[in-house]
Amino acid sequence: MNTLSHIPIITTQRLVLRPYTLDDKESLFQITQEENIFRYFPTKAAWSIEKVERYINHQNSHWEKFKYGHWAVTIRETGQLMGWDGLEFLPDTNETEVGYLFSKQFWSKGYATEATQEAVKFGIENGLKEIIGLTDPDNIASQRVLERSGLSFTRRQFYFDMEMFKFSTQVSP
Repeated sequence: MNTLSHIPIITTQRLVLRPYTLDDKESLFQITQEENIFRYFPTKAAWSIEKVERYINHQNSHWEKFKYGHWAVTIRETGQLMGWDGLEFLPDTNETEVGYLFSKQFWSKGYATEATQEAVKFGIENGLKEIIGLTDPDNIASQRVLERSGLSFTRRQFYFDMEMFKFSTQVSP
């Protein structure tokens, strides 16, 4: 794929959500090395540089196939990579999940909510009927991000071999 022009760039008051490029590899690798950064994820281990590259390539392919995916989230003023936010198709359940990961230096400042609100809005405006969010039951901060982004708790459910709290833009009856 020669171009990432099919991936929209979204600018908010403080952030830019843009396509990943391999130029982001080293910065994203550093984020994935932070202690306990994957504490609430199914796989807890830090990523290798090869896994970071696979992730970037996967996201760009995901955008091409589904017309949505994860964005690289950067600080608007400096361009510093903060992490990712966006939508991912889950083939095992035929659902679309909003997900995010930010470097710890950007936690508790409202950045995840600001980016997630844009990702959810993008999905709804582009025809998704439902967007889900999944959190570890102990991850209160992530649950608040989902709630502030228009999702509501629906139930406890197993995903990725672990019990999760499932949130949804469309509360199931």
